[in-house]
Amino acid sequence: MIQYLDTIDCRLTMAINGWNSAYADQAMWLVSSRLSWLLILIAFLFTLRNKGWRQAVIAIVAVALTVLIADQLSSGIIKPLVERLRPSHCPALASTLHTVNDYRGGMYGFASSHAANSFGIALIISLMMRSRPATTALTLWAMLQCYSRIYLGVHYLGDIAAGTIIGLLAAWVVYKILKWLYRHTPMCPQLPRFKPADGEMLTAAVAVTIITIFVSAIFMVSLIN
Repeated sequence: MIQYLDTIDCRLTMAINGWNSAYADQAMWLVSSRLSWLLILIAFLFTLRNKGWRQAVIAIVAVALTVLIADQLSSGIIKPLVERLRPSHCPALASTLHTVNDYRGGMYGFASSHAANSFGIALIISLMMRSRPATTALTLWAMLQCYSRIYLGVHYLGDIAAGTIIGLLAAWVVYKILKWLYRHTPMCPQLPRFKPADGEMLTAAVAVTIITIFVSAIFMVSLIN
């Protein structure tokens, strides 16, 4: 059964990885970059400007803790234990796999820390902000991040699924702990209350990020050609 699931995982991963083009190469390369989160996180910090320093700090701590837990679980604990080779390091796939800029990542890929961090950030901000547009935008952005990792050939679909679960659980646990501490610990500040305009700002930041990436990819392809 496990071998069968692994075979299906490989086939689905190779199918997604095979849908490639010169333009998509550049776009997915930019999406997968750690810097692709910069504008979104700046926008999130900007929404905290009028929340009071205690509320701002607890919101930042919530995001930081989520990333710390998600990243350590996926990369620090699970990857060394499972030792599942990335597609880019798998001898059976290496010759047919599509890679970009000869990027192959580290040796092991299960579970995806990109997926864990992306969905962790998306959920913890969504839980705090309670904005449907922002939640939708962040979820789509996290999905695009995950897709880029399969496209680049550094993760199986199963790696992404496991990382997504880890990230969602990390965000949910952090949120529940902070809510519990606020109710039972006088020194713990309340999570900030966000306005609809805050959600709209974050949604716009996601949209601008995606548009900038896909427009930039056009220029990158033209430069290469």
